[in-house]
Amino acid sequence: MRVLVIGSGGREHALAWAIAASPLCDALYCAPGNPGIAEEAVCVPVAANDLDGILALARRERIDFVVVGPEAPLAAGLVDRLEAAGIAAFGPGAAAAALEASKGFMKDLCAKYGIPTAAYGRFREAEAAKDFVRRRGAPIVVKADGLAAGKGVTVAMTLPEALAAIDEAMTARRFGAAGAELVVEEFLAGEEASFFALVDGSHALPLATAQDHKRVGEGDTGPNTGGMGAYSPAPCVSPAIEREIMERIILPTVRAMAAEGRPYKGVLYAGLMLTDEGPKLIEYNVRFGDPECQVLLPRLISDLLPALVAARDGVLDDFDLRWHEEAALCVVLAAKGYPGDPVKGTEIQGLAEAASDPAVKIFHAGTRREGGRLLADGGRVLNVVALGRDLAQARDKAYAAIDRIRWPGGFWRRDIGWRALGRR
Repeated sequence: MRVLVIGSGGREHALAWAIAASPLCDALYCAPGNPGIAEEAVCVPVAANDLDGILALARRERIDFVVVGPEAPLAAGLVDRLEAAGIAAFGPGAAAAALEASKGFMKDLCAKYGIPTAAYGRFREAEAAKDFVRRRGAPIVVKADGLAAGKGVTVAMTLPEALAAIDEAMTARRFGAAGAELVVEEFLAGEEASFFALVDGSHALPLATAQDHKRVGEGDTGPNTGGMGAYSPAPCVSPAIEREIMERIILPTVRAMAAEGRPYKGVLYAGLMLTDEGPKLIEYNVRFGDPECQVLLPRLISDLLPALVAARDGVLDDFDLRWHEEAALCVVLAAKGYPGDPVKGTEIQGLAEAASDPAVKIFHAGTRREGGRLLADGGRVLNVVALGRDLAQARDKAYAAIDRIRWPGGFWRRDIGWRALGRR
């Protein structure tokens, strides 16, 4: 097969790395890619949201299968365009991608089909949202309805914080059109977990469990980010809890989407809160998580590519995947200033030494090359992933690798996995 991966982040580097290892893959391309992906695939400078450019590229290179990484081109209908042109693609069409593209749509679907989630309200007027907040009190969660690159959620612990979040989205327009409508919802107490399943329209195949760290600061403090680290497996998700997630959340969603005339194909990522009343859905993403993808794929024994094809072809019902017993832990290295305006253009050195341990893999997320120099070119810049016999060993290997990297312009958390390791 001739395969094209869409995207340029750490998730797409992990996908390209896994697909490149498949015996089924004869040629691998990535649009637009990054310097790390360039070691696995032919990178072509076509933006992920350039639907016409991607279609032309797929035709020119006689691509058999396209794997779409980020959410924006999925929501824009890239898979619909490719399939209409006779090019097989992994990921949901635009109608199904509404599960992530509109938090309001997702909440309404849950309410209609009895899928456990937080109580909520939807608002297009700031004053109505503020009235709702004043009636409910804090803590409370304020979310931009549309796609906001993982930054449209405020977990407000106080009333003034919640009111300011509403103003920021609806008056200051911090998230543009994504914040024109808000979802304001009940604060759920418990432990967060990420749950992934491949879906083929009617069947769902659970993947390994993972947890990530959304907050920028150690101890899970400070503003939300796209993710500062992750690990797999998630000790908080027991086999019994996994069965409950599948039976009460994932499979009812797959059936609900089919009933709504929006059959879902692709990977379904459920952000969950494990509450005293059982697992509840916080939100859906319609793609592999980032950085969770970077800890899932190094643990996968099976060939990834046939699993993605089976999801697209609707034949997951008799499919199975095998996983390494080893744990994986990922630390995100970010540019100073993130999650605000990151400082770009600073030089990174020492990656070869850092990756000298065969248990360590470095995925590029926001880098570019200038001559022979590797420079930071984004907020989240590198993902350092390590495998170990348990999470403690994986953590130690990851931080030992990071200590070999020379990058004064970056920062990272030193406590990734603290909650899981504290369980022991």
